[in-house]
Amino acid sequence: MASKVWFITGTSRGFGREWAIAALDRGDRVAATARNASSLDDLVAKYGDAVLPLTLDVTDRDASFETVRKAHHHFGRLDVVVNNAGYGQFGMIEEISEAEARAQFETNVFGALWVTQAALPYLREQGSGHLIQVSSIGGISAFANIGIYNASKWALEGFSQALAQEVAPLGIHVTLVEPAAYDTDWAGTSAAHATPLPAYDGVRELAAASRAKRQASRGNPEASRSAILRVVDAAKPPLRVFFGSAPLAIATADYESRLAEWNEWQPISEAAQG
Repeated sequence: MASKVWFITGTSRGFGREWAIAALDRGDRVAATARNASSLDDLVAKYGDAVLPLTLDVTDRDASFETVRKAHHHFGRLDVVVNNAGYGQFGMIEEISEAEARAQFETNVFGALWVTQAALPYLREQGSGHLIQVSSIGGISAFANIGIYNASKWALEGFSQALAQEVAPLGIHVTLVEPAAYDTDWAGTSAAHATPLPAYDGVRELAAASRAKRQASRGNPEASRSAILRVVDAAKPPLRVFFGSAPLAIATADYESRLAEWNEWQPISEAAQG
């Protein structure tokens, strides 16, 4: 199999770093981006010219286009573009400030959109390529105290599903990776927390207990290395794929509940048509 050229955002930690290592270990080349490129020094020291470290804040549209251009110019092509940069915003919907809501969407939605738009002309010219959009089980379900995070991932899911239909005839694949809880820093120092309102203290406790139950068995980020390679090497890659064992049960219960409710209210839906 011919080696691939990857462009990965948010490579300083988490899935971005693990997938960069997976690609580099097998002889692929990686344009690795981070807000602070010095966090990639160890990758450069180990893999040399196979990795191109680039500074990028994905919320800067012009910088996203220029950074993708640099990567393409350096390696001559792009095969796998991974929109991994993102963070979790904790807070009840009433607690979220305008600045916090906008910042969440600027990174999780618009950041992915800018990199996607920047890469597409090169992928179209090649007639090939694979866009990996890092979503979440929270991108198809929703949970108290992370509603704005959920909203951002639902938006990512929506534009990516439409995108997949638009670019399939051009030879380009799109995959939404929907992980469960992993031992990454998603809920740690990289997360943001809204100022709490005492009125929600009880709800917050229930949400924390529910989250702890969902995350009782966290995934090992290193195990995702082989999984992502199987996805990008597939002749017919999936539009959506869960990472971790827990999401399927969550999704099944959620969608069964939706279908039951829609069916229950179908007579009202039909009456509303007129």
